[in-house]
Amino acid sequence: MILIAIISLGGIGAAGAALLYATSKKFEVYEDPRVSQVQEVLPAANCGGCGFAGCAGFAAACVKADNLDNLNCPVGGASVMEKVSAILGKEALKTEPTVAVVRCNGDCDARPQLNQYDGVSNCAIAAALYGGETGCSFGCLGMGDCEASCNFDAIHINPVTRLPEVIEDKCTSCGACVKACPKNIIELRKKGPKSRRIYVSCVNQDKGGVARKACTNACIGCSKCEKECAFDAIKVENNLAYIDPVKCRLCRKCVVVCPTMAIHELNFPPRKEKEADSTVKPQKIQPETAATVTPENK
Repeated sequence: MILIAIISLGGIGAAGAALLYATSKKFEVYEDPRVSQVQEVLPAANCGGCGFAGCAGFAAACVKADNLDNLNCPVGGASVMEKVSAILGKEALKTEPTVAVVRCNGDCDARPQLNQYDGVSNCAIAAALYGGETGCSFGCLGMGDCEASCNFDAIHINPVTRLPEVIEDKCTSCGACVKACPKNIIELRKKGPKSRRIYVSCVNQDKGGVARKACTNACIGCSKCEKECAFDAIKVENNLAYIDPVKCRLCRKCVVVCPTMAIHELNFPPRKEKEADSTVKPQKIQPETAATVTPENK
């Protein structure tokens, strides 16, 4: 009886093993070894800035794609994409580095508080409930969803202005803060030569008078900047000016003509003050105006 039991259990085990082996072969998923090679050169940030859930998904997409034209790792940048290109033998397009910019300049002085929010300190929740604590329903809520979303410690809420500030050296352009902001005031823009950028720091689409009443730093859609630009880089739509980073030549003429200082210039050298005109000649005294001194009128 014992021998029969041993033989029976051995047969069942062998049959089960054969069944498992056949099943594994039938449903075997082949993975290209290049996927792991590409994943090894990626920064392993798993930030989602590339448009995929993580670095593994991005690596698989790079291997499957015919070319790397529409694929880019914002954290690794050009150096990482060159390594990916070398592994796969596919040419990667060179992309200009970008950085996050905050398109709201409504600090506490320019945008006074009209009410007080008493709820969960979360921008997404507050935005779903009402327009905000100030008269501008387009501006930053200042509760730090962008700061909480950043895995690189590159953006923080200034406690004085209650506006987010980007640390350029730490920003990897992953886009997490852009997705986290319910007011859409954060934008990834071309970093520019020597990190110089010009952009409209406002998203208010109200008419000029209403926008200016809500925030003294708001864009009022006056079109002065649009008329001043010689490169057709500025368009005013829905009462709001926008500067195209591709067309902008960084001449800074629009910054000067903006009446509300809504256009910001970053990392430019100080403007040179106009020197006094030293060529102005002194006025000559006309001979007929000189008095003649005589003994009588001494």
